[in-house]
Amino acid sequence: MTAGPLRVGLAGLGTVGGGTYTVLTRNAQEIRRRAGRAIEIVAVADLDQEKAKALTQGRCPIFADAREMLAKTDLDVVVELIGGYGFAKDFVMAAIAQGRHVVTANKALLAVHGREIFPAAQAKGVSIGFEAAVAGGIPIIKSLREGLTANRIEWVAGIINGTTNFILSEMRDKGLPFDTVLKEAQRLGYAEADPTFDIEGVDAAHKITLMSAIAFGMPVKFDQAHIEGITRLQSIDIRYAEQLGYRIKLLGITKRQAHGVELRVHPTLIPAKRLIANVEGAMNAVLVKGDAVGHTLYYGKGAGAEPTASAVIADLVDLARALHAPIEDRVPALAFQPAQMQDMPVLPVAETQTGFYLRLRVKDQSGVLADITRALADGGISIDAFIQREPAEGEDETDVILLTHTCLEREMRLAIARIVQLSTVVGEPVTLRVETFA
Repeated sequence: MTAGPLRVGLAGLGTVGGGTYTVLTRNAQEIRRRAGRAIEIVAVADLDQEKAKALTQGRCPIFADAREMLAKTDLDVVVELIGGYGFAKDFVMAAIAQGRHVVTANKALLAVHGREIFPAAQAKGVSIGFEAAVAGGIPIIKSLREGLTANRIEWVAGIINGTTNFILSEMRDKGLPFDTVLKEAQRLGYAEADPTFDIEGVDAAHKITLMSAIAFGMPVKFDQAHIEGITRLQSIDIRYAEQLGYRIKLLGITKRQAHGVELRVHPTLIPAKRLIANVEGAMNAVLVKGDAVGHTLYYGKGAGAEPTASAVIADLVDLARALHAPIEDRVPALAFQPAQMQDMPVLPVAETQTGFYLRLRVKDQSGVLADITRALADGGISIDAFIQREPAEGEDETDVILLTHTCLEREMRLAIARIVQLSTVVGEPVTLRVETFA
């Protein structure tokens, strides 16, 4: 007996919503062969009624208010592609209360309000699908939640924001300053008119928060993530990193440690020989270390209409296959059985361990490097590599660039406090973290 169609209500017909409608319509037969039943969009909601009419061509009812669509249409699942925290949260919670499954690409909503949304869905016996919320078309959520389920995940690190990766790639390739490249990214459509969430690392923090919860079986803790963006990064540091054999990427990183979990986003030096260091332009990549499988790398388009639609529809296919299965027989939203979730503490960034890149402006005098080395050694910090530039003609100051071995950030901060007291050090040091992924 052939199962009836999965009835979908699509809220939000922007870039991803339009792509979802298009791909689901175009590939309907192929998707049905995989899912075992048809997946049909039976209603859409968008404020722009003319756009909705042009897209749907009269094939389904159109609502201006997504809540009205929810109230007046018999739906199995709602796809929330509205974005934001406010209305989208109210809509998702209303759908859950009515027993509707939810698929969303809204990483901000789940990262900020997941501690309310996921338990509500579990209590109501409905699923939350969010493959599209992290890294666009890359199936990283499914990989963490299902493909790597035999592993004790040790850490996850990702280039998970295409805007910042495009900017850093252009700064490296062309030697241009951040502000100039940002304007070009906006002109090309890689950056929003207001790019704050991207360039300040917030978008990446939303995504690494969700991956951390799935990797370690803990509640989402976006409010405890350490977040730094790329707005203060200078082209000169990108050039020095290259000379040392490294590239700088904005990474989201989460690591399991003995006393908690690291959860951080910041510009990071990576050895140029690592595959993830060679991810350029607006592409995304996620590196996962499991105890059994070792290192695995997931690469692809992290945004765009059809790549993200691919992830939305993958969640719909999973729902179509398991629509009538009891909640305890479905794959848990956060990978671990709800009763087995652990409220692991997020470590303060001062208690995390990385290597460090340190650029110092110093007076051109003998003994300068020895003084700096001594200040580091007093904190148990050793030097891995260094560059000492010759001063420009007629100048009595120059740059010293150091790479340290792994140390506690707290110890590095204390060492820097000693270094800035040296009479030969001019101005504030520039520090960046280093990850080797050895």
